[in-house]
Amino acid sequence: MENSNKTSVIAKIKNGINTAKAYWHEPAKGNYIPYKEVASLSGAGFGVYWTILLASAIGLDASNLVLGASLNINPSHLQTMLVVANLVGIPLGIFRSWLYDNHRMKGGKFLPFIKKTGLPIVLVSTIMVWLPYENMQYITKCVVVWFMYMLMNVFLCFYNESYMYFQQIITPNAQERANVMSISQVIYSLAPTITGFVVPTIAGLTWGLNNIWSYRVIYPFFTVAGLIISTIFFRKVKERLVLPKKKPEPVRMLDAIREVAKNKYYWIIQVAAWVVFLESGYGIVLGWSFIYGNGGANEHLLGTANTIIGNAGLWSMLLAPLAIKMMGKRNLLITANALNIGVLLILYFTYKNLIVVCILWYINTFINTFWNIVQHQISADMRDYHQWKTGVRVDGLFGPLGMIGTVIGFFTGYVYPTIYNKMGLFDDYDVLYNDNIRNNLFEVVILCSALGALLNLLPFCFYTLTENKHKAYVDVLKIRAMFENHSLGKLEKEELKECMEVIHQAESLVGKEKVAIGKSADKAAKKQAKETNLAIERSQIIVQDLNKFTTNAGKARLATAHADYARGCGYFYNDAKADMKAAKKLPKNTAEEKEKRSDAIKNARIKKESAALIRKYGAENILAPDNDVKEEIINRETKGFFDSIRLKQELRSYLKKESIYTRVTKPYNDAKSLIAQSEAYAHYDELERMYTSFQA
Repeated sequence: MENSNKTSVIAKIKNGINTAKAYWHEPAKGNYIPYKEVASLSGAGFGVYWTILLASAIGLDASNLVLGASLNINPSHLQTMLVVANLVGIPLGIFRSWLYDNHRMKGGKFLPFIKKTGLPIVLVSTIMVWLPYENMQYITKCVVVWFMYMLMNVFLCFYNESYMYFQQIITPNAQERANVMSISQVIYSLAPTITGFVVPTIAGLTWGLNNIWSYRVIYPFFTVAGLIISTIFFRKVKERLVLPKKKPEPVRMLDAIREVAKNKYYWIIQVAAWVVFLESGYGIVLGWSFIYGNGGANEHLLGTANTIIGNAGLWSMLLAPLAIKMMGKRNLLITANALNIGVLLILYFTYKNLIVVCILWYINTFINTFWNIVQHQISADMRDYHQWKTGVRVDGLFGPLGMIGTVIGFFTGYVYPTIYNKMGLFDDYDVLYNDNIRNNLFEVVILCSALGALLNLLPFCFYTLTENKHKAYVDVLKIRAMFENHSLGKLEKEELKECMEVIHQAESLVGKEKVAIGKSADKAAKKQAKETNLAIERSQIIVQDLNKFTTNAGKARLATAHADYARGCGYFYNDAKADMKAAKKLPKNTAEEKEKRSDAIKNARIKKESAALIRKYGAENILAPDNDVKEEIINRETKGFFDSIRLKQELRSYLKKESIYTRVTKPYNDAKSLIAQSEAYAHYDELERMYTSFQA
């Protein structure tokens, strides 16, 4: 048996080597990237992490060791500098977005920015730490630091964003992209692992992480090495961006906000994100315990501790799929936060013991990695829910509302700097060598972090989007697409087969009682019963959508749509206020009555907005947009920067007029879409016959 296993392993290794040789220069059939380029991409990523090592270590936050401890800048002043930097950064961010889509540089859409901004990052960050701050007045030092930080981040933001976007367009094949990134990530993740061990270890044996000389001498070595490595390997990779024949339709920010503001799960996720700042306060305890505890005698061991603790995240990554399957994303988030509260409370009583701190940090890293993994997945689920609820697919349009969190951060960012000041930490971080000051500060931030973890947990108690509901919503979206594709004459056999099987299963289970799961049943029987019960839950959502035009509420909704469509797109809706009053007076005793009332209120609200816009702008000024004019603006060649600005202003003016017209005619267009969908659903029997003929 043992020899058989060895033979199998050897055979797999040989097969892997042969595959790599076969596709080293040319990709496999159906793929785009040869293995040689995968290796180059991995090397480029390794260089990226070292290139930005020094720049990413410089931050305008209260716990930053470069600007706070090394340069002795007051934490509150750092936060003020950050707020000003973020305000200035908003128009710079808009400019970056515009430039990505409108530049005419050779070499691709994002690669030119990566190649051009790496050297400025290394130069500016190195110059920044080598400036003679020792000879500057305090206010002069703050101004110089802020200016250099802004200059560095002009290039750093381009570099980071370009690298992130570049990874998404290395191949148009989604599965190949996932495979390539999985391989390359294993390799380039070694870069932060190496620096996380080497840099703190060397710094601890020399000047220390709270001394500017560590950043002047040690960090530039890695950033220069990273620049050389990334420059070499980025020459061997290329973009594979599939561009449409015309540019995507531009969307006004206000329209985006109106579209996403009603998504309850979006607000749950956002509210939780707004209080993360409070939970993150405990992050100083580990580093400051090594740097300032015991007179700084253990500082050289921080790199070793970081390396060991970082290993905890690997186990979370491996266990996350199983944990999500067993508990669900919502329950996993709540459990992780609850456990984190427990860890923080234990930390409150044991933070003076460095070994216990490291153990708790390992556990905390293991727990928090689950959170980092799941939060991206619930964000994707939330977008699918939005599409099911509204019929509109929204991804990037969720971005504008995120500015609310940025504004909130301007104020919440002062919480910890204020606490630091109250506890005796101003511009001289050497006070942290005082055990009393450091310990009192640790106790306060740990309790604040525990409170933050609790506040972060509470919003998800209202998050009811389970994995089973999400699966049902996705099934409904597939069924809707099936009907629409059939009406367009683009329905494929496999799509029909998949959707009809979902429908048949739902129709066979809807209304059935859930299967009782006995304690004495074997594992296979319990698993089957659980899957059946989940399918019964999904059947309610699927069949409800399938029959939505045959219920009394659905018939009423469709009758209203026919009436609105018959009025035409130029109807003034002067009776919208009366419609709203009548809608609110409708009975709401049963589920069906509540549905009718909700539909009537929603319809009246849309008509009320249409009437208000007509009164505001005048019917004679609300004209149907000319798509030829828009296409001419979008595709017009610009001759320079100022010509581009004028074009952007012209496009903004056009989009505003288009938005007004769309909102004025929304009752008509919504009615038209609903009628079209009902007509598509009416072909169900025809689709059933097609499916039966395929099966025969």
